[in-house]
Amino acid sequence: MRVLILGGTSDARKVVKALDQQGLLDHITLTYSVAGLVRVPELACEVISGGFSQRGGLLHYLQEHSFDLVLDITHPFALQMSTTAVEACAEKGIPCWRFHRRVWQAQEGDNWRLFDDWSALLAATEAYQSLFLTAGQIGQTLIDQLAQQNLKTGQRQVLRTAAPPQADLPASMKWLKAIGPFNQTDEKNILETYKIDLLISKNSGGSATEAKLWAARELGIPVFMLQRPMLPDADQLMDSVEGVVDAVSSLRVDSGMRGQKIEG
Repeated sequence: MRVLILGGTSDARKVVKALDQQGLLDHITLTYSVAGLVRVPELACEVISGGFSQRGGLLHYLQEHSFDLVLDITHPFALQMSTTAVEACAEKGIPCWRFHRRVWQAQEGDNWRLFDDWSALLAATEAYQSLFLTAGQIGQTLIDQLAQQNLKTGQRQVLRTAAPPQADLPASMKWLKAIGPFNQTDEKNILETYKIDLLISKNSGGSATEAKLWAARELGIPVFMLQRPMLPDADQLMDSVEGVVDAVSSLRVDSGMRGQKIEG
């Protein structure tokens, strides 16, 4: 059986390692795909990087390599990739499973505002003096809006990403390069050093970057939280590494599996 993991997250790497520890890689042929913007992981399976455009698109790649199952373990905000995966698998008649970590939930002492889109979120930031943007890569249009906001109000803006920004940043914006996991002490230090009065985040979930929320709670700093996009339904949804491993281990492969939905 051939399985394709759409990865690029710590969760995806954990799944591969767990499958290896359970001995399941002895029974399946696993390929792990990663964009490669930050780093290409060393895993106990084939790893490809750079996306599928250079390989004729995902649909062509699935057909060329006769995959039996796709595991979408991309970032919860990877709308385009998750949509493409569902559509390609539906056309090829193979199952598409999705694993996304659980969303963060506001706790006592939190001061969160929830937003469905960037436009509304940025419009609400003008009253703040110092922003800490921890929402991954931000497009050029949004960066330009923030630059204009700086010119208008003198607002300080700090952007943190794991990979160099894909947009051109204004001289007024401070860029921090960092890869999680992060701890609460360091996060609190950043908030205090840059006199942050507003934290901006995507609701990515997971423990690796959650410490910024703890630090903001401790310091009484409000959080603007971008909600996850609506994704097309996958054949099966999971929210734990153990759930993925159990589902894969319970597969019963027979000659009639191709073109059928797998029950895990």
